[in-house]
Amino acid sequence: MDSLITAAAQALAAGDALGALRRVALREDAPALALRGIAMAQLGDLARARALVRRAARAFGPRAPRARARCIVADAEIALAARDLDWPAVALESARATLAAHGEHANLAHVGCLELRRLLLIGQLDEAERRLAAFDPTPLTPPSRAAYELVVAGIALRRLRTGAARRALGQAARAAERAGIPALHAEVEQVRRSLDAPAARLIARGAQQLLRLDQVEALLCADRLVVDACRGLVCTPQTRVSLVRRPVLFALVRALAEAWPADLDRDTLVARAFRARRADESHRARLRVEIGRLRRAVRALADIRATPRGFVLVPRNAAEPAVLAQPTDETHAAVLALLADGESWSSSGLALALGASQRSAQRALETLAAAGKVQPLGHGRARRWLIPALPAFATILLLPAPPGGD
Repeated sequence: MDSLITAAAQALAAGDALGALRRVALREDAPALALRGIAMAQLGDLARARALVRRAARAFGPRAPRARARCIVADAEIALAARDLDWPAVALESARATLAAHGEHANLAHVGCLELRRLLLIGQLDEAERRLAAFDPTPLTPPSRAAYELVVAGIALRRLRTGAARRALGQAARAAERAGIPALHAEVEQVRRSLDAPAARLIARGAQQLLRLDQVEALLCADRLVVDACRGLVCTPQTRVSLVRRPVLFALVRALAEAWPADLDRDTLVARAFRARRADESHRARLRVEIGRLRRAVRALADIRATPRGFVLVPRNAAEPAVLAQPTDETHAAVLALLADGESWSSSGLALALGASQRSAQRALETLAAAGKVQPLGHGRARRWLIPALPAFATILLLPAPPGGD
């Protein structure tokens, strides 16, 4: 390896993309193409970066399997930054096998870290935790170690374990300082600031209060009946019932919890659950059926009793009800929460993370763009979406979560 390639690689390791480009910008050999691709990725031109890295992989060919495997891993990392989350898994698995065969433990660990980050982005928390438990971060370089600790913090935040998240963010900050890359340090600080931002609204006895994530965690551990509108749950510290797949039942229990200790009239319940402007006999008959279903669903936590004008929620064990609502009433809050990481997302990446069809994601993006809340970059397959300004509240509880069991 010649001196210019070595100097460019050292500049990239220190986060000096322009310094690397000054050394290899005019070269077309495989190592230079790879370094140029990584430099362009650091500068934010991800489409150009992927094209250069793929050219480098082809140029290395089968005669340089280690270098080719590194290019495949770099391509996957750039795809992750571009939020193209539908990876070519076969190529990455082949690269992993090549790296393992040549004893490249640091790069092998980096591949594992990339996979953990992807699982976190698409909301597969159980699988991410399973892999994390078996993952050894020892071989990671400081930049990769910082990314790994951000994954640990991200999982802890999604699970509402704020103490573990703060410890992981402290480790991430120290790794970012060792790496000496300002952008990485800024990413850690952005996540750290979200811990002190409003994350949800508490609605109880007709009053509302903004809560931080640690306050949400404390609420869920308290002896209260919580109707969690962020994740579609009705829960106490001992028991939880998921109604995420039963939106009518959840709308009913949320309305009753917001009205507690008073009852709620039937017309209001019909409007909340069925979105009907005026209640007729068919709506009232359907309401009786749905109330019966709700009684069965939450019987371990509360009873639903009829009153002369409607129904009232009666928690068991004298647990006072509270509604945990999103900090914003935005219709497409989950889309904004994903875009709030500051990266530009493809519609296919958003669809995968949301667990929705790509057309549904595109319709949500078009609605938000018409309201000036998101903006597109590029055209056609290269189009990406980003949020013009970061929200003033934490988005952890707005992120889509996999439905839980009853």
